[in-house]
Amino acid sequence: MKFFLIAGAVNALLSVAFGAFGAHLLEGRVADKYLETWQTAVQYQMFHAVGLMVIAILMSSSLFGNLGSLNWAGYLMLAGIVIFSGSLYILSLTGISILGAITPIGGVAFIAAWVMVIIAAVKAL
Repeated sequence: MKFFLIAGAVNALLSVAFGAFGAHLLEGRVADKYLETWQTAVQYQMFHAVGLMVIAILMSSSLFGNLGSLNWAGYLMLAGIVIFSGSLYILSLTGISILGAITPIGGVAFIAAWVMVIIAAVKAL
């Protein structure tokens, strides 16, 4: 529970910092398509940072408790942030288009994480 709460908060902090970096330092320095790509990475990182914090709260013994499916959800969500948003950040800065092939792996991790949250809800309720 503590790990996912801290991971969520750290990723929310990084998302805000990366968003500001993109808005203030990348504008005019990278192509508009890469600035949009950067913003997509920031948005998905923030959405899933909040998701990590929700998972931490659900792991409370007064709610769902420490279900294995919630652990999986948290780790998959964290992996999704690193792979999805990370590949888009690097793509935006370098223009290396092959990184776009890695991004969907992170998207699949996000989808799997949300499926695990659904499974946890079904088990707990």
